[in-house]
Amino acid sequence: MGDDLAIEARDLGVRFRRNRRGRRNVKDLFAGASRRSQPDEFWALRNVSFDVKPGESIGVVGRNGQGKSTLLKLVAGVLLPDEGEVRVHGGVAPLIEITGGFVGDLTVRENVRLTAGLHGMGRAEVARRFDGIIDFAELADFVDTPYKHLSNGMKVRLAFSVVSQLEEPILLVDEVLAVGDKAFREKCYRRIDELLADGRTLFFVSHNERDLRRFCDRGLYLDKGALVLDAPIADVLDRYNADYNAG
Repeated sequence: MGDDLAIEARDLGVRFRRNRRGRRNVKDLFAGASRRSQPDEFWALRNVSFDVKPGESIGVVGRNGQGKSTLLKLVAGVLLPDEGEVRVHGGVAPLIEITGGFVGDLTVRENVRLTAGLHGMGRAEVARRFDGIIDFAELADFVDTPYKHLSNGMKVRLAFSVVSQLEEPILLVDEVLAVGDKAFREKCYRRIDELLADGRTLFFVSHNERDLRRFCDRGLYLDKGALVLDAPIADVLDRYNADYNAG
């Protein structure tokens, strides 16, 4: 595996239970989770290999339940593989399960400090970026409001604003642009354009063909947990659409 890559994946495999979510996180590693295959288990991903160079924009394509979000969580370090390995060179800014990690009883101000701190921002940096985060989220009138009293749209705006301020070289995005009103989506588009122009690496899961064509130059097409095509994004979308229309 080379040091000139942002992401390296080799023969990745992830197994889940059909009747309940399999134990697939870091905590289970210490709890001694069994690796033996059981009849009620299935492979969400298997034999998936690819490399991502710094600055590349990768779109992950496939129907629901084909392993896209599972792959993103492996890259984020949220899940552990049952087979193979994934190496990520550099920190990640994860826009996945976007409102997770915020605390309902804490105010917007307190949540910004907490969440940014958990992502590695020091106090001085949080203070320096605080006004920009709040302005981007359009929450200047709600900084001392408990998070639980925000609307869903406000929560999404706050989460995107915090994570998009991180200076990590790899941006992981899972359908976040499908939420929020049109004006805020356009603001998010412009922010992602800025991050890409700055040389960030993008790993983007979406069903929105327009967004995939706008942001991505290369695609990974997953079907039944297997990587069936790794090619320019236009070719991947053409193949996906042909397969979809064929039923």
